[in-house]
Amino acid sequence: MSMSSYTESSSEEDDLSPRDKVQQNSKGYADFCVRNIKQHSFGRHEIEIAEQEMPGIMALRKQALDDKPLKGANIVGCTHVNAQTAVLIETLICLGANVRWAACNIYSTQNEVAAALAESGVPIFAWRGEIEEDFWWCIDKCVHAENWQPNMILDDGGDATHLMLKKYPVMFKMIKGIVDESVTGVHRLYQLSKTSKLTVPAMNVKDAITKTKFDSLYSCKESVIDSLKRATDIMIGGKQIVLCGYGEVGKGCAQALKGLGCIVYVTEIDPICALQACMDGFRVVKLNEVIRTVDVVITCTGNKNVVTREHMDKMKNGCIVCNMGHSNTEIDVNSLRTSELQWEKMRSQVDHIIWPGPDGKRIILLAEGRLVNLSCSSISSFVASISATTQALALIELFNAPPGRYKADVYLLPKKMDEYVASLHLQTLDAHLTELTDEQARYMGLNKAGPFKPNYYRY
Repeated sequence: MSMSSYTESSSEEDDLSPRDKVQQNSKGYADFCVRNIKQHSFGRHEIEIAEQEMPGIMALRKQALDDKPLKGANIVGCTHVNAQTAVLIETLICLGANVRWAACNIYSTQNEVAAALAESGVPIFAWRGEIEEDFWWCIDKCVHAENWQPNMILDDGGDATHLMLKKYPVMFKMIKGIVDESVTGVHRLYQLSKTSKLTVPAMNVKDAITKTKFDSLYSCKESVIDSLKRATDIMIGGKQIVLCGYGEVGKGCAQALKGLGCIVYVTEIDPICALQACMDGFRVVKLNEVIRTVDVVITCTGNKNVVTREHMDKMKNGCIVCNMGHSNTEIDVNSLRTSELQWEKMRSQVDHIIWPGPDGKRIILLAEGRLVNLSCSSISSFVASISATTQALALIELFNAPPGRYKADVYLLPKKMDEYVASLHLQTLDAHLTELTDEQARYMGLNKAGPFKPNYYRY
């Protein structure tokens, strides 16, 4: 599955902003804005390939088709726009929802997939390489439209929630629930809750077991190597690599890099995560201690200015710098946009930044500090299926909850649902679950059908 085959096509009209084009699909529908609607058949193929590898969300689509549990849901979606998300979007529509969709990242959109969604009549506003102004315009088009009152938000990073709260506060009060699946978005929700600005219930899917232990760990474990290889053709074995952050993403990346023979250093602020890194065989250091010698720096903290201009000034020639965390604030990219440094675009999402001086030191920056795995490679549909199923169930739960069950606060997905998501994916892997006998269930004090662990269990 190639992300670059169609998205990087260079035609004369590509210089024209999608906002300046008159666009309509083959049925004359025009409530969308994408790079090139003519690419829709390529995008449809990508979506069909993803469906084959997304058993959980497809099973949910089949099981809930008759019930239509999202009938009457008007969902504003702001996520990565790729083949995997398209499967989620089309599932939500099958389950009765109306949607309007934008991208949460300016570089991760697959243009041909956005075209396929537009061709099938989805109001989608997304293209790869949006400028900041376009980014907010697209989200605004999803929130504010004629004959449209959104009542649910599916967010990835909190931008749709932020825009609606700031620009359309009256509309925001009519929302029944928000679902977010990123560190950044969930952090924003807890901040809103703390300052009593969150007037609606929200579901933190980022900390659902099926998200953290699978998407964050296993998906990143495979895609970090994929993105480094595709972007730079680097030989991974033997390289010295520093990972900033040892949460689930950092753990996944560290395992993959160690497996290919890297010398891996870890930076951490949390003594527990730092101790885990030590026990897994990694050196825990401060960034300054290794910055002059490492070959690759990867951030996955969700924080800001983790890698500063001062750090980049000290890096050796050819050092690769990239980010695996959701937010693009981890590497201080703005500090590199100065007159004394020269930017040289090497290929899509790969910039060489050249320092002045006789030796002409350069560092290699990937995806301008944005999510490298979603900008420079593809992600595994199977793991995306686990996240998509979790998101869909969270939307169904919040939308159908009786009044009063959820107050204006941030909630975790009920464990029963986490277990259900996992069970939907076991069949494909030919895994057979053992069932408790009545006696065993009584002994453990459990219901035979689950949940099998207390809420505090950490897997």
